[in-house]
Amino acid sequence: MSSRPFFPAVIVTLLTACMSATAVQPRADLLGTAVPASAATRVVNLGADTHYVNVVAGDTIRFVNGSGEFGWSFNVSPIVQVFDLNQVAPSGALGHEVRVYVLPDPRYSERTEFNSHDRQDARAPAVIR
Repeated sequence: MSSRPFFPAVIVTLLTACMSATAVQPRADLLGTAVPASAATRVVNLGADTHYVNVVAGDTIRFVNGSGEFGWSFNVSPIVQVFDLNQVAPSGALGHEVRVYVLPDPRYSERTEFNSHDRQDARAPAVIR
């Protein structure tokens, strides 16, 4: 049995995996807006061992590290789920990569119980004869 048909499939799979790992960063205008640090409702201390931060879309956060602080409002596009904080941080504010994982704003997400059995049906009952 020849391994020739198997080889291209392996190459395509590996290339696809590499492409997803080096995905394009979203544009900065989709990631929210800079705000005064005093406007924040939450404070996150960034240390050398901080590699990621979890936020909820709509959060306003003051990021504090040894060299200063900055504020960011995460009024992000709904398509943004993860990005590098260095994209929006002031130049030199971070000495390493910090990933931001954005959860959707629960105020605007679909209700899971929308079609549940306890929902009252406003239509007239069907009559079967």
